[in-house]
Amino acid sequence: MHNLAQLLHQWQHQPQRVLYRQYVNHAWHNYDVAALIALVARWQAGFSATGMQPGERVAICMKNGVQWAAADLAAHGLGLVVVPLYVDDNADNLGWCIQDSGVRLLVADHLRFLPVLQHTLAQLPLIVLTRGVATSPAVGLDDWLPMAAEDFSIVVQSADALATIVYTSGTMGRPKGVMLSHSNILTNIAGIIDAYPVYETDCLLSVLPLSHMFERTAGYYLPLYAGALVIYCRGINELAQDMLEQRPTVIMGVPRLFERILKRIDERLASSPIKRWIFHQAAKSGWRRFKDEMRFYDPLVLKTIYPKIAQPLAERLGGRLREAVVGGAALDQRVAETLIGLSIPLLQGYGLTEASPVVSVNRVGRNDPASVGEPLRDVEIKLNEFSELMVRGPGVMSGYWGDTETAQGPIDAEGWLNTGDIVELQENRIYIRGRSKNILVLSNGEKIAPEDIERAIMHDAVFEQVMVVGEAKPYLTLLAVAKDIDEQTLLRRANQQIKHLPRWARIRRVILTEQPWGLENGLMTPTLKIKRNAVYERYLPQIEAVYRGL
Repeated sequence: MHNLAQLLHQWQHQPQRVLYRQYVNHAWHNYDVAALIALVARWQAGFSATGMQPGERVAICMKNGVQWAAADLAAHGLGLVVVPLYVDDNADNLGWCIQDSGVRLLVADHLRFLPVLQHTLAQLPLIVLTRGVATSPAVGLDDWLPMAAEDFSIVVQSADALATIVYTSGTMGRPKGVMLSHSNILTNIAGIIDAYPVYETDCLLSVLPLSHMFERTAGYYLPLYAGALVIYCRGINELAQDMLEQRPTVIMGVPRLFERILKRIDERLASSPIKRWIFHQAAKSGWRRFKDEMRFYDPLVLKTIYPKIAQPLAERLGGRLREAVVGGAALDQRVAETLIGLSIPLLQGYGLTEASPVVSVNRVGRNDPASVGEPLRDVEIKLNEFSELMVRGPGVMSGYWGDTETAQGPIDAEGWLNTGDIVELQENRIYIRGRSKNILVLSNGEKIAPEDIERAIMHDAVFEQVMVVGEAKPYLTLLAVAKDIDEQTLLRRANQQIKHLPRWARIRRVILTEQPWGLENGLMTPTLKIKRNAVYERYLPQIEAVYRGL
């Protein structure tokens, strides 16, 4: 294959194969190959009618669904470059990405970004609105999309042709447009399916937004390559019900998804100390079995309590789950041990947009949840002198869009991509230890990875969001979004969670913030990562007040 559109084209001789299931008009509907090809052809006719040429950019800002896939495949078939955007991103960020990529056509569920574009662009792109009533300058999807068209076509182009510009989360500043070719993504798919096979009989529940490269490659292109069924989750609030009803065999998500599952369980057990004790004893027993520590088995727990806890949980997740792959951020060890201990087949992986995105993943039968697994086939890894992970392989990007001064960004002359992650390598497994850019150096010279402290503190349910600061200061301060409680109590509870860490990791002060950090106030990315610089700047007066006079 040389074009991502061929992932669909390969199934043209099996028109009745069901590829997608989506909730529409209060009911679940199946979409087979014939229906998808017909829809893709209509999208191509729409693109062609605007006179778009190979290499021009089309932005997709829609919620997950069949229309997203159809627009994407249609664009690739015509040689257009797809720019995926997060539907829930703030208007300023969306406007920046649209302006920076120079899109000619924008397909969107809303027009929140319109004032930003009108202020910054001399000429607006054609805007196709997919939801609601379109008003000038936008046109409605039903008016723009032809009712019928010929079969979709695939232009002849090099496999190295630019397929997509994917904007990074922008945790440390403005997003950068990662340039990925058809070959980058297709080789990543081949490596992923070699590490954890997906079969024609599988059902994948799509939860992450398709603008997230992990979901796009592993949760969209990969199952299309395998001919598996993708079921679009109705939303995070309906996740539990969709898992129960649709009974997926594979699910892929970020740690937040699995943390949410465990947090809901903890909340249900909070009122019953006995049930909570039984639950955790069952999880510990299962974890010991997973680690093959037979000498620690409690026969009573293993034979009587464990099945009564693990089996109902498995049933609530549909009863057929054989792979739950987590990536995008570090997974808390407690979450991993508890869910794996209750027989949830959790495999942690690692990647970044610049690598298309998967670099490594644990394998069934060789699963060490403390690591992010072994590299994919054809992916090379090494450490530089700062213990930062360096990656090289066919999935690594060509560079950042429009970055003429440092076009290849963190890629050296030999093709090694500097991930910026500090890691350890043991028997070819990768163990993440922190981000080099996030390391805090106290005024006494002690170095601290704030993520380790933050993950530990979040074990206490009173904390909703936390961020540690203290660069060049004599001690650490905690910014916290928490339940209504006094700061001294928060300080005590935070330090209780990190008592296993070195003494210099102790928190000395807490700044309790008034509102949660979210997309709407520009303090989180669409992938639910804290924008550390933005949070720091927002609360700089309070931070300076804490350290004043030192």
